[in-house]
Parts: sequence; structure tokens; C-alpha cells
Amino acid sequence: MSTSVYRWTELPREDVRPGVSRTAFRGDGAIMVMNWLEPGMEKKPHSHPFEQLAYILQGRVRFEIGEDVVEVGAGEVVRIPPDVVHAGEALGEEVAINLDVFAPPRADYLHLTEYQEKDFS
Repeated sequence: MSTSVYRWTELPREDVRPGVSRTAFRGDGAIMVMNWLEPGMEKKPHSHPFEQLAYILQGRVRFEIGEDVVEVGAGEVVRIPPDVVHAGEALGEEVAINLDVFAPPRADYLHLTEYQEKDFS
């Protein structure tokens, strides 16, 4: 076995929509998705069957989670339950960076980790 080390800022990044980009890193049982949220980005309420744990590394994010609205800043975490409509948006003038963790890995995000194929052969 060979252990690979990667740097978030050097991984392939996907542009989701104007002001939102992401990359990911996975294991067998979980996936981490790093998101860059720019000021003025479009908010897109959605839901999915996955529990989502969001950790803010930089900036501030306003999350709408069901009926709740919370502001989360650098060093803070929030849980988004499965099947709950939610959305997030960057606050202020700083790019917000948030790390989402999903377990099990989301099949719809696995394309973000194709660079890791050799780690699983």
C-alpha cells in the first residue's frame, strides 16, 4: 500500500455556478467536500438524503436549515439533517470556505475524487 498526501488548493476544482466552486477528498466510508463561496453568490435551496456536517474555515455563512436561520463563522460547525431543505450564502466581503462531510460518500460527488483512483486500486 502507498499513502498519498494531497493539498486542497491543488486538487481539481469544479465550478458549480457563479461564485461557488468545490473539490473533494474521500475514503471508503466518507467524503469531504471543500466549498468556496464568494460574496454575492446565488443561494440554491435544496435537500438530499445525506446528513451533512459543515465546518467553516474562513469567513461567515448564513445557513437556512428548515425553519432555522443561523450564522456560522470560522471555527464553527453546524449539522444539516437528511432530507431537510437548506441553503447557505457567504456574508460580508470575504470568500467563505466551508468543509462539508458526508457519510457514506455521495455517489453524485465521486467525480470530484477521480484523481484518487490509484488510492483505491
